[in-house]
Amino acid sequence: EQIEQVASVVWANDSQTLYYVKKHPTTLLPYQVYRHTLGQPVADDELVYEEADDTFYTTIYKTSSEDYIVIGLFATVTSEARLLDAKQPDAQPALFLARDRHHEYDVDHLNGRFYLRSNRDHKNFAFYSLADSEDAANTKWQTEFQGSDDVYLDGAELFDDYLVLSTRSEGLTQLQYRHWNERELQKIAFDDPAYTVWLAYNPNHDTTQLRYAYTSMTTPMTQYEIDLDTGKRVTLKQQVVLGDFSRENYASERLWIIARDGVKVPVSLVYRKDCFKRDNRNPLLVYGYGSYGSSMDPYFSSARLSLLDRGMVFAVAHIRGGEELGRQWYENGKLLNKKNTFNDFVDATRCLLARGYGDRERCFAMGGSAGGLLMGAVINQAPELYKGIVAQVPFVDVISTMLDDSIPLTTGEYDEWGNPHDKKYFDYILSYSPYDQVTAQDYPHLLVTTGLHDSQVQYWEPAKWVAKLRDLKTDDNLLLLKTDMDAGHG
Repeated sequence: EQIEQVASVVWANDSQTLYYVKKHPTTLLPYQVYRHTLGQPVADDELVYEEADDTFYTTIYKTSSEDYIVIGLFATVTSEARLLDAKQPDAQPALFLARDRHHEYDVDHLNGRFYLRSNRDHKNFAFYSLADSEDAANTKWQTEFQGSDDVYLDGAELFDDYLVLSTRSEGLTQLQYRHWNERELQKIAFDDPAYTVWLAYNPNHDTTQLRYAYTSMTTPMTQYEIDLDTGKRVTLKQQVVLGDFSRENYASERLWIIARDGVKVPVSLVYRKDCFKRDNRNPLLVYGYGSYGSSMDPYFSSARLSLLDRGMVFAVAHIRGGEELGRQWYENGKLLNKKNTFNDFVDATRCLLARGYGDRERCFAMGGSAGGLLMGAVINQAPELYKGIVAQVPFVDVISTMLDDSIPLTTGEYDEWGNPHDKKYFDYILSYSPYDQVTAQDYPHLLVTTGLHDSQVQYWEPAKWVAKLRDLKTDDNLLLLKTDMDAGHG
């Protein structure tokens, strides 16, 4: 049996009923939940739920107890959940907690209680529980983890005896856990100065064994299992790196730079030890994104080794607009604060050069999608700073796209960039939109990539940007546009 345009699937407990999310044929947004019975024609599948608001994405997942299938509905600043009884093949979705603008939550269930990660009381999220017999809208939730200005709650894993939390503090990911009968949290310790840790697949809740994954800029992705009772940890597997790779040949650092408005911005970087002396002689590549609250956490890349082995320093600037330092970090880099994103990146680059991490004549930058917008903005602001730029599927015609609400994804982006039909947002977006701010000046060497079938940043955006740059730039540097005729946004 084959079902087309499917985004996610979950089996009901009878192993005969399949729930799946279908994508919209035009926008490709997941928006419908169907129920399929094994052995029956797909044409007879029942529509269980359809999301009418095109600013919301739809997904489905099963709770830790396997008692419920959750229809999760997520927009930029709002979410909602509906529950299906996983034991009833003909179940209808029941609203868990109605959507309320700026309230984001997700729900899980185990041992007769619902658990919520919610920003109702704190923008960095807290963790709550309530009995499954209670009404979430009219019940005082029990606080399991208090919201904090210093700690951002990313997610949680439920076990019969333990609660495990995935958090962020000072820009780094952490794992904390406690026994349900205790209040004090314990942290799992990590040695690298710049790393990323996250919860792995933990299908069994009746165990004390937690699986998690770890990577750093010098450590390939590694999966561990730790006994929460004893703290004993074992390595399950590690990414294989071909060649003669040895992590001891490389070093990573975590720096804080001061942006022009006095804000401290974290930067993670990596280099090969025997190729680096911090004497401004190394080529430097700075990567950034800074949008949608997406955190660009440090990670290992085997493809990056070739650059490091030739003396390049690779840096990730954790600029505002991401969520590395919590929700306020995101809010300080969106809407009418968007220019903080670009300023942070330029200031981070200048600071790295001033501290000896790169050669001013061989400084490069790279970003994709909204990170491509970042590239377009920084070369309008500080073109002299970079020798070359890689802009991958760049979102560079911001004002035109955001004015055209017939484009499938536009209205869902208003919470990120603002609605330009409001003059204050129009003027602000126009003041940084890379296409509109191209001027007659020297620009760095540029490699711009796009995909013919990209539904998120249509190929003509990078193409018209390149055309305007070719028309106005005053230098003889290379300006290359590569269009992948088979690719989308990825």
